Amino acid sequence: MRVHLITPAPSRARGGNWTTAARWASILRGLGHRVRVTRDYHGEPADLMVALHAWRSADAIARFANEHPSRPLVVALTGTDAYRFIHSHPVPTLRSMQLAHVLVGLHDLIDEVVPPEHRGKLRVIHQSAPPGLPRRPAKRSFRVCVAGHLREEKDPLRPAYAVRDLSPSSRLRVEHFGAAHTLDWTEAAQAETAANPRYRWYGDVPHHRLRQAFARAHFLVLPSRMEGGANVIGEAIMADLPVIASRIHGSVGLLGEDYPGLYPVGDTQALRNLLLAVEAEPDLRERLRETCRGLRPLFDVERERRNWAELLHQITP
Repeated sequence: MRVHLITPAPSRARGGNWTTAARWASILRGLGHRVRVTRDYHGEPADLMVALHAWRSADAIARFANEHPSRPLVVALTGTDAYRFIHSHPVPTLRSMQLAHVLVGLHDLIDEVVPPEHRGKLRVIHQSAPPGLPRRPAKRSFRVCVAGHLREEKDPLRPAYAVRDLSPSSRLRVEHFGAAHTLDWTEAAQAETAANPRYRWYGDVPHHRLRQAFARAHFLVLPSRMEGGANVIGEAIMADLPVIASRIHGSVGLLGEDYPGLYPVGDTQALRNLLLAVEAEPDLRERLRETCRGLRPLFDVERERRNWAELLHQITP
């Protein structure tokens, strides 16, 4: 079957959308399909479309649906779809949902934001990740890793603010990996690195470098204001790296409502207290570690492959 996969991310970008698209393309090819990945659709031959992002891919979705109304159309909902554009740009976003034969969500609470008339189309497919590198946690510091681009939705400097002016007895250090989306974010991260000895921004790095950082870190912090089900959570858990995250739908939908490593969005003091607690309390560290280990089956590569195989079997002749 010819599958046209649409992603708004530039080719080879090191962001979540391109990572997801590349992994899905690999899975679909492994299932025996021919997959073309582009940023738009202009009538190319296709038996099925999988479109990542209801709003940003709205034009491609509409063109495919108009030209091939009976052919299966799968639309994957991102965090900005579910938590921003469904409100700020409702017409194209809801039109994409209406045209889709199947909506794919990436976390277990996504149904709460999908309009009731479209929930019957919804399927949750958790994003998988391969096993991490052998663990070699740093010994001279208690290392916290942040893996995310610098833009407003990510609240990227919150971990840096949380470790400002700590007591000299603390060994907390924050290492941040991710590209800045604007010059203002570049300057802010550079200024924080210069002023805050516990924070360092490394910019955009290859994925193998991030895997090495995970192996050396003690925790991952995901401070986002919105996520559709961040792949980095699965990557950290499969690397045996416990997670601390802001209490948002996209993270709670992966980690669970009672996960002990959640803090209120944007609350610097709460994050600071939680980081100091995990540094000081071995029992809390172990509780977080064991909880994350229990979540590993969610992010298994074979499980994601099987979910896609079942979905395609259901919607194609």
